[in-house]
Amino acid sequence: MTKKLYYEDPYLTTFTANIVKQEPEYVVISETAFYPTGGGQPCDLGRLNGISVINVEVVNDEIRHFLAEPLDPDITKIEGKIEWSRRFDHMQQHAGQHILSAAFAELFQLQTVSFHLGKESVTIDLDVPEISAEQLQEVEDLANQIILENRPIETKWVTEEELAQYNLRKATSVKEDIRLVIIPDYDYNACGGIHPSTTGQVSSIKILQTEKQKRQVRVEFVCGQRVITQFHRKHSILLNLISTLSTPEEKLEDAANSILFTNKSLEKQITELNNKILQYEAKDLLNESNNEVIGVTFENRTIQDLQKLARFLVEESPNTLCIFVSHNDEKLQVVVAKGKNREENMKLWIQQIILPINGKGGGNEMIAQGGGEALLSSADLLNNALTHVR
Repeated sequence: MTKKLYYEDPYLTTFTANIVKQEPEYVVISETAFYPTGGGQPCDLGRLNGISVINVEVVNDEIRHFLAEPLDPDITKIEGKIEWSRRFDHMQQHAGQHILSAAFAELFQLQTVSFHLGKESVTIDLDVPEISAEQLQEVEDLANQIILENRPIETKWVTEEELAQYNLRKATSVKEDIRLVIIPDYDYNACGGIHPSTTGQVSSIKILQTEKQKRQVRVEFVCGQRVITQFHRKHSILLNLISTLSTPEEKLEDAANSILFTNKSLEKQITELNNKILQYEAKDLLNESNNEVIGVTFENRTIQDLQKLARFLVEESPNTLCIFVSHNDEKLQVVVAKGKNREENMKLWIQQIILPINGKGGGNEMIAQGGGEALLSSADLLNNALTHVR
């Protein structure tokens, strides 16, 4: 098995090793400082002999380094270099997760059941159905206090028998090669991840939001440099909003609520006006037709508008049956409806009408709708439908 140098020194960024196995896509080496994907933490990236390492995974007890291109087949030794900015970011986020999870456990006896380190943020899932804003603030305050105290972060290999000497935050299923990550007098946790040597190097923790996940709560947060990145991003958005709305920062929330209220009112008015237009359109169609079957083609009319128009029409004329066909982009959409005095079943009709366009549809006895490919013109589809009526 490959010797893991990252366990010994997470600050190690360059190393040399012998090639143990070389395949076209990956290489296995005698020792490595590359952390492979695992435990919720992504792998390190970097270079082997100048060639980009694009992924590192453990497969069949081998740490496989997947390369952007094959190494020279004649070489037996390599020089490795870790991408330090990514490594240190992961160290900050993972240590921050330990600190935050320990705060949830200490303050409210809430256990972390899963952890994921993403590209922009980190999440943990808590074994609790809900959590308050006040609890989140208290946890965040304690976590940042632990960071400010700059406590040491230690690692230690122990046997299964020695575990009883430590107050572990959660039990471990590992029976051998047990590695503890310890923040003295605060957190004791079995972990194979990489961490900085002190809590101060995590810099800061900020909880971003929570999301309910079935019977658990997912907490999203950032640590270290990611806190600054989030601040810059949000501050830029804030300044743009202040400029766009011509409103000072302390009144932005009121301004946004006012805009939302106005938009809802305008949307309601637009809907009411659109319904009146459709009612007038329905009356015009009835006035223009002497037939109890009305068929019309349209261009780019929404299925919702066609449905409303059909309902208004048959409500106005209970003896009428209408067929509307609209050509929208490369599709045809159809609505059929009947007045209450007619006997036809629109749900059955729509299936027959849209058959030539490989359509799908549904509805009920009074009104139905469907759509399919524009395999023929809207006029031809309407004529087919009218023939079906006759």
